[in-house]
Amino acid sequence: MRGVPIARISSVLAIGLFGLGGCTRHASPSLPLFGAYFPFWLFCAAAGVIGALAIRALFIPLGVDDALPWRLVVYTCLAAVIGFSLALLVYGR
Repeated sequence: MRGVPIARISSVLAIGLFGLGGCTRHASPSLPLFGAYFPFWLFCAAAGVIGALAIRALFIPLGVDDALPWRLVVYTCLAAVIGFSLALLVYGR
């Protein structure tokens, strides 16, 4: 490749390989439920949504729900925080 600096080629290659750094040969952690194996992230996502709904049920009587500017964004972020925290604390990923 004439005219392309070697630093640019190596940086593009490094960025591409950086994306593959998390790939391992281990199977994804899964939970045996009702005779089938479900991925743990599915459980964490469901727990995050349920947790966000529980927090909303707590915010409504306190009057905090009315003061939130962007409710959808706030509750989506709360669900993500709960799901990610559960994945990190319980499964270590």
